[in-house]
Amino acid sequence: MPRYYEEKEKDGRACAGVREDLRECLLKSFCILQEGKSVKQCLKEGHCRELQVSFFECKRSMLDNRARFRGRKGY
Repeated sequence: MPRYYEEKEKDGRACAGVREDLRECLLKSFCILQEGKSVKQCLKEGHCRELQVSFFECKRSMLDNRARFRGRKGY
């Protein structure tokens, strides 16, 4: 469930909401807290996979020429 809300300060960067949610998910994951692994290792193991895919799709939509007229997908 997304934790990003419009009342928070706006980052101004593309896909800021998904980026923040992914960051929080990774920092609170078992992989980092208990096992002490790096963020890259946890991402390779598949932690927070849904948010990672969502972030990728949001960034990819910025390159899509059709998205200029329709707006970015996601948040």
